[in-house]
Amino acid sequence: MPAATAGEDGVRSAHYSDCSITGPGLLCRALPAGLPGGRRHHRSITAPTPSRPSRPSTLSRHLVKVAVQADTAEVDKQAVHHDMERARASFHRLLDGASEADLRRRSNGTRWTNKQLLFHMLLGYLIMRALMRLTRLFDRLPTGASRSYARLLNAATTPFDAVNYLGSALAGTVLSRRRMAVLFDRVIAALHRRLDGETDTELTRGMHYPTRWDPFFQDFMTLADLYRFPTQHFDFHRRQLTLDIEE
Repeated sequence: MPAATAGEDGVRSAHYSDCSITGPGLLCRALPAGLPGGRRHHRSITAPTPSRPSRPSTLSRHLVKVAVQADTAEVDKQAVHHDMERARASFHRLLDGASEADLRRRSNGTRWTNKQLLFHMLLGYLIMRALMRLTRLFDRLPTGASRSYARLLNAATTPFDAVNYLGSALAGTVLSRRRMAVLFDRVIAALHRRLDGETDTELTRGMHYPTRWDPFFQDFMTLADLYRFPTQHFDFHRRQLTLDIEE
């Protein structure tokens, strides 16, 4: 942050995370050239060097963090429940209505077959337990910890993409459609229970995420954001399926 210089008149801003904390700036004025009595005084005036701002206290950092998260913490639980149930019903219709030839057909815009892509859509819900644990862990650490972690994961995007593709290709090949349907039902039921148990305070917990890993990963995501993520992921990939099934 540039130091204030003589003649500046305004405010300075110190940036912590994504919030601006403003306060009065250094105000420097020259003394008048003439003093009462008609005598002139020549005086050398040196503007005081502004002291380096102290690091914000733990309480200050916490308050700033809460302010950043406040806008993303609001979540309509009933809407999230509804969206997950909609995705579950859609998943069953897709699996039940597709023939074996349909499931083996290549999807649109990916290297997966339709069945492999369906597993990948399921995977978005299966990883939620791990993502929420990570979020709760990093929320208790300094903000820089999750930012560094996200930066490291972004740097490993290429190997991640390979593992992401191969994992869904393998699981989507060996798992039966019945097994995939059972997994979807179980994970949705677990997420319903978990969401019902979340408090408003818990939903504000958050961390930085690797934005290169998924188009729906934001730079900073709260638990409220995470609960929306798997259905956003599901709906995006649903449009890439080449199944002629009306819903």
